[in-house]
Amino acid sequence: MNFDTIDIVIFTAYCALILGIGLYVSRDKKGHQKNAEDYFLASKSLPWWAIGASLIAANISAEQFIGMTGSGFAVGLAIASYEWMAALTLLIVGKFFLPIFIEKGLYTIPEFIEKRYSTNLKTILAIFWLALYVFVNLSSVLY
Repeated sequence: MNFDTIDIVIFTAYCALILGIGLYVSRDKKGHQKNAEDYFLASKSLPWWAIGASLIAANISAEQFIGMTGSGFAVGLAIASYEWMAALTLLIVGKFFLPIFIEKGLYTIPEFIEKRYSTNLKTILAIFWLALYVFVNLSSVLY
């Protein structure tokens, strides 16, 4: 595979743009120390549409771009029912579970597991999720 000059220029410009946006957005207000709420909840300052877009974007991966697109072409639109169920699940989580997490001051599922049960279970769950991701998710995407 050969890269032309225009490919390198576009890639470099894209990387610089993403870095610039990231640095601009993450800058601190004077005298403000960032905490977990700033990182995980954006200081509770995002509008509803940005939160919804974030949930959908976090749910999209290589399965959707490669696997489900190919399956949709081969099988038909029925493959999209998987994503309709994911959207319904996200609505339920956002309506019923998210307010509880915010009220309790929890920002991540591992933090919930640690506070509810123990640090040992949080570590076991993290190892389990990593193994599940590597051996199930990544292997199916690579296949």
